[in-house]
Amino acid sequence: MVQAKPNPTSQKLSPSDSEQIIQFHHPEKYHTSEWYTGTGEIAASGDGRSFEISATYALKATVKLVDGVFNPSNPTLAEVYSRRGRCVAIVDQTVDELYGASIRRYFEEYEIPLKLLACRAWESDKTPETVHRLLKFLGKDGCDVSRNEPVLVVGGGVLSDVAGLACALQHRRTPYIMVGTTVVAAIDAGPSPRTCTNGAQFKNSIGSYHPPVMTLVDRSFFRTLATGHVRNGMAEIIKMAVTDDPVLFELMEQYGPRLVETHFATLNEDEELGAIADTVIYRALFSYMKHEGTNMFETYQDRPHAYGHTWSPRFEPAAKLMHGHSVTIGMAFGATLAAEMGWVKAEERDRIIALCRSLGLSVYHPILEDIDLMLEGQKNMRRKRGEGGLWAPLPTGIGSCDYAQEVSSGLLEAAIDKHKQLCSSFPDAGKGTEMYLSDLGLE
Repeated sequence: MVQAKPNPTSQKLSPSDSEQIIQFHHPEKYHTSEWYTGTGEIAASGDGRSFEISATYALKATVKLVDGVFNPSNPTLAEVYSRRGRCVAIVDQTVDELYGASIRRYFEEYEIPLKLLACRAWESDKTPETVHRLLKFLGKDGCDVSRNEPVLVVGGGVLSDVAGLACALQHRRTPYIMVGTTVVAAIDAGPSPRTCTNGAQFKNSIGSYHPPVMTLVDRSFFRTLATGHVRNGMAEIIKMAVTDDPVLFELMEQYGPRLVETHFATLNEDEELGAIADTVIYRALFSYMKHEGTNMFETYQDRPHAYGHTWSPRFEPAAKLMHGHSVTIGMAFGATLAAEMGWVKAEERDRIIALCRSLGLSVYHPILEDIDLMLEGQKNMRRKRGEGGLWAPLPTGIGSCDYAQEVSSGLLEAAIDKHKQLCSSFPDAGKGTEMYLSDLGLE
């Protein structure tokens, strides 16, 4: 007589198989990092054939304004690296030429060994190949950084993007500290969780969510920037002023041109303007991270900081525009589109455009008239934003915004025609100062 083999699925399930099981981890015993934590739970279906897992990932990140970050009298970085026995740093090549001696002297003063890689970080270097070079430096063939060893990144927006992505890939998550040396890096790309490289004809299309655990903003670096780079970074402040902070908008209307001229009060000894510069930087940072930092994985599409960034990722590389000029063209066109939709008054649209122009930023480029390119940009953005809609942030007043789920081809063409007509009345037809990458030697 042949006995039938027992069917494991017919066996009685234990109570734990049919009940939700919460998995508790013990950070005091098993914690990998001082910056990252998380929780999770597992729930069995009760039939012995399936279960569901949910998990959360949490981090603590600090953003602070500092003075003289590489002055030995400032112990901020030394306190982080002294107990780790060394500092592994990736520094923008130009920053190394200007400040490399100060950086090395700082760590020598604190007797902290420094492993430094100088990396050229032009827009043309924002490629997967650059990320691979950085990974070689961080990996076994280079410094062999630990999963809990914060890499120091010092540079502008391009370096923050590619070095941040390299850190995201190294050990799947290696922490880093960001010292932004440009306006863009200080108030936008530096603290952002979005790390990336450019893809073919679409900006920032390859990347990962991995914010720095600490961002230090020292505006003294702005002193040695080309004025064109200072102007370029202003776009990222304007977008938050328009969509989220009317006080910041008024500060930019009143002081924006002087901040460009004085490189955020670093070219003079004007203490009053310096205080205003700090206020502008802080308000822009707080407004940006209030939305970006708390929505780290872009789980939600109510993202005011994407204002000016709906069509520009497609037309920016095609026209070889500086990023800030591309964004202000997108913002100015967005303001005109919002006026056509009845979301803002004509005078509010005009204030937005006037603010951009007062800083020498572009508000129009003929590439907007390439309807096929613009529609292709919308298609790409829908995919990037999850196919649930376009979700284009558009102003509903100074300091507020809403999101256009769709923009029809007819509305798009009508708004472009209106914007072209509006900008044609300007003496420069809406062009900006040093608006192309080649203007600042970035190609």
